[in-house]
Amino acid sequence: MPVQKLREFLDEHHVRYETITHPQRFTAQETAASAHIPGKELAKTVMVKIDGKLAMAVVPAPQQVSLARVKEVTGARSVELADEEEFRALFPSCEAGAMPPFGNLWNVPVLVDRKLQEDETIAFIAGSHSELVRLSYSDFERLVEPAVGELAAGP
Repeated sequence: MPVQKLREFLDEHHVRYETITHPQRFTAQETAASAHIPGKELAKTVMVKIDGKLAMAVVPAPQQVSLARVKEVTGARSVELADEEEFRALFPSCEAGAMPPFGNLWNVPVLVDRKLQEDETIAFIAGSHSELVRLSYSDFERLVEPAVGELAAGP
């Protein structure tokens, strides 16, 4: 079951979503494989600090966040990866590193890589390392209102 805060939010907005249970995995690519989802359709949430403030950078599972691209997209002076100690307390109902990309539920800005818009659906870890949620990308974008840009390293 997805983290309760997320589930209630999706239900309240009458969003159709699917919960996918899979063997526990800790990397996005392993998670995609165990859930039988193409890696490019699985969104990976990476916590970053943009000018000292926490934000979520969301990229396809096979890709890595480019801090230089995040800096360029946001116009920030500095962008760095956040340490788990800096954000763990914000997500008490989530396993470490298993935050869903709904930063709006925790007052955390969300940036999404443009490549995730290419698919009709988006899947993501939903609070635990053995559970995913899949919903339409259009519902995700409507509810989260992320900034969208080229965030991933490479082509």
